[in-house]
Amino acid sequence: MKKERISIPQPQSTFLLVKCPKCENEQIVYSMTNTDIECKVCENKIAEKTGGKAKINAVILRRLD
Repeated sequence: MKKERISIPQPQSTFLLVKCPKCENEQIVYSMTNTDIECKVCENKIAEKTGGKAKINAVILRRLD
């Protein structure tokens, strides 16, 4: 009897490189954050906590795997 391959589940959360819409500063954020994240330069709110995946209020440039 052959064993079936057991697939390992991929994580649902990742790190994202985002660009602030106000000052265009690039910053790395976590997609499932527990706190609100502000831009380090202009203090604009980049990500808001929602209880699960964060609501991203910036331009997502790419996923960092």
